[in-house]
Amino acid sequence: MSKTPPSKGPQGPSRRAVLAGSAALTASLFTPKSLLAQDFPTAEVNTTGLAVTDDTVTVGILHSITGTMAISETGSVQAEKLAISQINAQGGILGRKIEVIQEDGASDWPTFAEKARKLLVNDKVASVMGCWTSASRKAVLPVFEQHNGFLYYPTFYEGLEESPNVIYTGQEATQQIIAGLDWVKETKGANSFYLLGSDYIWPRTSNKIARKHIENFLGGKVVGEDYYPLGHTQFNSVINKIRLKKPDVIYAIVVGGSNVAFYKQLKAAGIDMTAEDPILLTISVTEDEILGIGGENMEGAYACMKYFQSLDNENNLAFVSAFKEMWGDDIVIGDVTQAAYLGPWLWKAAVEKAGSFDVDKVRAASPGIELTTAPEGYVKVHENHHLWSKTRVGLAKLDGQYDVVFETEELVEPDPFPEGYQ
Repeated sequence: MSKTPPSKGPQGPSRRAVLAGSAALTASLFTPKSLLAQDFPTAEVNTTGLAVTDDTVTVGILHSITGTMAISETGSVQAEKLAISQINAQGGILGRKIEVIQEDGASDWPTFAEKARKLLVNDKVASVMGCWTSASRKAVLPVFEQHNGFLYYPTFYEGLEESPNVIYTGQEATQQIIAGLDWVKETKGANSFYLLGSDYIWPRTSNKIARKHIENFLGGKVVGEDYYPLGHTQFNSVINKIRLKKPDVIYAIVVGGSNVAFYKQLKAAGIDMTAEDPILLTISVTEDEILGIGGENMEGAYACMKYFQSLDNENNLAFVSAFKEMWGDDIVIGDVTQAAYLGPWLWKAAVEKAGSFDVDKVRAASPGIELTTAPEGYVKVHENHHLWSKTRVGLAKLDGQYDVVFETEELVEPDPFPEGYQ
């Protein structure tokens, strides 16, 4: 399952390989580079009528800043704006500063589709950074494909999708769901699982994949499976069911504001996650959500992600410092926030590689784009528009951060259509 990109070492490219093979491209990502607009005439770099002038290029940001998903999506907006401000400070893209039109999906899927159409048809943005839930992504996907827009989608998701109009900067199922279940089986000896999720496409499809992996590949048993609407706040009945079933693992895919109620009620019911009886493994609770839940209610839980704020590398230390400087010292950063930060940088790299803002040219230039300075470490765009990345497991602490207790030695190749799980 864990592989490295072809011709790369287990930790990504060697320093010599980066310098020899992609120095110009890598330099354009996070270091100043003088690209003057007059060297890239607007008529040549914008042949399809996008919002590109001699001085500016306009992009869209489309996330929920109101409604139940705001607790999850606010960090994505902040990360995208940080990346754009850093890119502008370096001179922009092809000598043009990035301007932003931000729209609120308002935690409502038809609203996401409406706002996506506005950004592409009326505002003619060159790209969009946006969505969080799979329901919102599925709602906007026909709009992007119909109008040939380009979306950078930051959330870990269920896979089973590959669109020419989307770059998926989060993880798909084989990089998160399957890898996390393997870890809890191998290290904790877990055999029985209770699957719990919010009631929409991502949790349901993710748990469908989880069930198949547990039953068909791990030889385990699913002892319960329940779903609740977004915004649901009464979990005492399902907590009682979990107590009766006594699973080894609560596999939780609850999202948004419901997380606050669920984990507080779990704690109040006397379930001590630090005792690991049962183990709680989530693929949906990041550090920025723990800020709302409370570290005392999450302590002892495990999360399978590709990024945690506590990662100790130079890239991440610089990223966390810049993020806090822009948004405040009390801010915390989660997995999706970091993946959202990658979007503008990957778009910048593809535009500069293509020498054009035209969507078809940017799409063609995207596979093979590398970020050696991503906060999570080295990542690379696969031909299937997903990223090679590592899988990690973190243990939630009282202070709201995660201790990384496991990471794959090698990058995991994205496989959005794994055999045997569809």
